[in-house]
Amino acid sequence: MTGRRHAPRLRETRDGFGADRNNNNSNENEETQPSQSSQYLSLPSSPTSFRRPRIMSRRPSNSEGTGPDERSPLLGAPRTSRIRIASAHGSPRVPHLSRNQSYADSVKSHRHHSRANSWGSRLIQALGDRQESYGGIADSKSSLYPDDRVWYDQFTSTDWVHDSIADAYRVKALRQRKDFWGRVYVLFDGAQGWILSALVGFIVAVLAYAVNVSEATVFDFKDGYCQRGWLINEKRCCPHGKCTDWRDWGEVLNGFPFGQKYTEWVVYIIMVITLASLSCLMTLTTKTVVPSAYRLTTLDENLAAENAAHMGDHDNDDGTNISPRHSYVEGQGSSSSENAPMIYYSAAGSGVAEVRVILSGFVLHGFLGLKTLLIKTLGLILSVASGLSLGKEGPYVHIATCVGNIACRLFSKYDRNDAKRREVLSAAAAAGVAVAFGAPLGGVLFGLEEVAYFFPAKTLFRTFFCCITAALTLKFLNPYGTHKIVMFQVRYLVDWEYFEIGSFILVGVLGGAAGALFIKASRRWAKTFRRIPVIKSYPLLEVVLVAFVTGLIGYWNVFTKLPVAKLLYNLAAPCDDRDNNLENLGLCPEGVDQIPPVLWNLLTAFLIKGFLTIITFGIKVPAGIYVPSMVVGGLMGRSIGHVVQWVVMATPDWAVWGTCSATRATCIQPGVYGLIAAGSTMCGVTRLSVTLAVILFELTGSLDYVLPFSLAILVAKWVADAIEPLSIYDLLTEMNSYPFLNNKHKPIFTSELADIVPRVRKERIIDISTSPVVPAMSLRTKLELLHRAGELDGGLPIIRHGILVGLIPAPDLEYALDNLQDEGSSLCLMASVPTIDDSDDGSPDPTDFTPYIDPAPVALDIRSPMDLVYECFVKLGLRYICILRDGKYAGMVSCFSF
Repeated sequence: MTGRRHAPRLRETRDGFGADRNNNNSNENEETQPSQSSQYLSLPSSPTSFRRPRIMSRRPSNSEGTGPDERSPLLGAPRTSRIRIASAHGSPRVPHLSRNQSYADSVKSHRHHSRANSWGSRLIQALGDRQESYGGIADSKSSLYPDDRVWYDQFTSTDWVHDSIADAYRVKALRQRKDFWGRVYVLFDGAQGWILSALVGFIVAVLAYAVNVSEATVFDFKDGYCQRGWLINEKRCCPHGKCTDWRDWGEVLNGFPFGQKYTEWVVYIIMVITLASLSCLMTLTTKTVVPSAYRLTTLDENLAAENAAHMGDHDNDDGTNISPRHSYVEGQGSSSSENAPMIYYSAAGSGVAEVRVILSGFVLHGFLGLKTLLIKTLGLILSVASGLSLGKEGPYVHIATCVGNIACRLFSKYDRNDAKRREVLSAAAAAGVAVAFGAPLGGVLFGLEEVAYFFPAKTLFRTFFCCITAALTLKFLNPYGTHKIVMFQVRYLVDWEYFEIGSFILVGVLGGAAGALFIKASRRWAKTFRRIPVIKSYPLLEVVLVAFVTGLIGYWNVFTKLPVAKLLYNLAAPCDDRDNNLENLGLCPEGVDQIPPVLWNLLTAFLIKGFLTIITFGIKVPAGIYVPSMVVGGLMGRSIGHVVQWVVMATPDWAVWGTCSATRATCIQPGVYGLIAAGSTMCGVTRLSVTLAVILFELTGSLDYVLPFSLAILVAKWVADAIEPLSIYDLLTEMNSYPFLNNKHKPIFTSELADIVPRVRKERIIDISTSPVVPAMSLRTKLELLHRAGELDGGLPIIRHGILVGLIPAPDLEYALDNLQDEGSSLCLMASVPTIDDSDDGSPDPTDFTPYIDPAPVALDIRSPMDLVYECFVKLGLRYICILRDGKYAGMVSCFSF
């Protein structure tokens, strides 16, 4: 099928619909510790969740003391053993992924969330938000949208239609009150989004300030320390250059044992390795092991994902799909040798690819939790301070999204509805870019262009408000000591000349090509070196090796030793003797004979920095790619700028230069070429376009160079797309097999829906033609078949005489079945009929499944064009679509079909 990019795995869910889906309600309450004899596997911690109280069935229970039975979940412990899963994000988990065991003494599953014990919940309850906002919903809405809803499980997708309709009922119930307090609650409900946006922007700016100040201080520890205070960096210690207050390690150790020069080099290497290793060790605490039972490829941002072996077809006609569950033996640490457990680290890398997938609708519990936020922030300080070829700007997006997710817990309006939560997460991600580059407008465009899957006008305005709040807060905090919010700000006082247009286009071509080649090199490095068993098994070893190589070859070049942000400023800034922020790097030649040595140093630094960036990207530390890619491009662009400068100075009589060559050192500004190439290379890596042009404009504050910036970025994107179709985040998404349907690239369809509809099988439907009552055992069997096909968030259509009358989602069906005390003899009501319960106690009947049934699932005729089907999935965020032929049920397709 056109557009399908991934191998079969745990259902490609709706490749990218919607936002975070409670994905991130993790890391709150701790669960019961399992016994010491239990075997542990690590899974993302479940959100703070308490199942609804088990409703006693009318029928007698015979479940006491039973062992694993037919209800033992597919994704949990197999029937041959009882494995309890421990999470890196909290206490040991239940024996499966939010699917409770049916035998005695099992730990309760936590998929059906409640925020009753969180501090934010207690605060909002005191304000009356939860009591009033939801008080009348249960009476006003249909049975399809129960108040105490079934939350989304790990590795599933969000039902945005459900969330949108549920929020409409909430608003309706809220506005039914016409008294004074009712009006106050309506106003407070409307203000919650603005409160969250302001709060998120403020906290993100504070965290960015803490990271910027801390990493600048720790970075200089590799060279020495300030006698006036250990927490003072070299710039503050000696603001006017070399001084006696700053002591190098060679001086401190009196040149022991290798002489002052080489002693400083050895100490530098040791410090780089130490800081990088500490950052890696912190990152490894967020390790999450996904048992090999899951039909997933390795969720691993080291670009070394491997397909799970022996993965069966998702939809065999005979209905005998091989279960993805493998047999575990008590006391063994893994499954069969064929499929080792899969591993990912929530604090590693930049996190932008995962944030984009989460905002599109995929669930990664714990990825936006409090522990990930703390570990990533502290680890980022150490990794950037180590001097590795990485940046902090990409991780800011992940950190900011974590802040947004945690802040959503303050208000039930966002905490209980993932479609609403996505609005805050989109704004938070944009605020991360705003504080990273000091570019609030660039942050808004980044949210629109890169991470947000759905960006309505209301979200756009709140995102703008959030970014402005973050920028203002950063302005008052003054992290750089310059009273500027940008990480570096350059001013070009000389306008560009018309003959430079060709040079700018050339820079764009080379920058786009460099970005695309970086992606190819990163893929090749991941598939060769990073696939070495010892490297893949011991991430710390790779970090140590990369740190050693960085210290070994990066120390002696004056460019590669500098922090990436400071280096980028020196490459982009014009030559100005009054600029105290410029380092003495010899980048301002005044004659033709002074240019070749500068070119040699720049080209050497370009090769070193490019190599270090390739081997660094993907290691298990918090690391971004934005500024490192800009630095590599800046080195290349500055070289081109000096070449143009040399040509003009060597041929001053050419009429094409006009009066340019008559000025001192010509009117050519190599810094302009450096900044344009930096943006072009970053465009080639990330495929950002308008966002980058605006960020570069905000960095320079000059309208004169908007046109060269835009022209070069346009050319860079065309060239990069021609060489490598995937951006770095598309590559991460594809190689890690994240379910994401890229709405920027629409597949070309020439077929009809009938071409992909599988035949109807009785194992995949619930037929109530003869009776609306269905045995629970039969429903459990059908549910297990869905699980074996990897469709954790699939559904079972309900058919009466061939007519589609409803659909029950798999998670809701499983929850309803788990509430039965005696599943073996229970009969479940699957259609609305006059009550057959003879009890008068008024309590709900656990065998009545009608509250979980969607009476009006989205359906299309089998002759519908595939373009319509694709648009329904992309625009509505559907999990599945039922198919009709002449009004009768003819099958069902999910986004996995794409």
